[in-house]
Amino acid sequence: MTVFDPESAWKLSSQVSVRPEPFGALLYHFGTRKLSFLKDRTLVQIVESLRDQPSARAAIVAAGVAEPYQDVYIRAVSSLVDSNMVVAQEA
Repeated sequence: MTVFDPESAWKLSSQVSVRPEPFGALLYHFGTRKLSFLKDRTLVQIVESLRDQPSARAAIVAAGVAEPYQDVYIRAVSSLVDSNMVVAQEA
């Protein structure tokens, strides 16, 4: 199991498809056949921008999340790492 570090670089897995929805988005992992519902548009923005940011925390800050609320999004991204929707970027 991958240990999530918010100071490390992450990206959406290449096996994951994002389908925008009015409530946020659906993530489907073609390898595991898991489906995740993202019911927060800010979280969708964070997940989609992970590849372009040096860390998960940087993606959260870039999405405009105030410091008191960042832990909520860190836990959400960590959950996506646990389900293999989000993976570490190679160095």
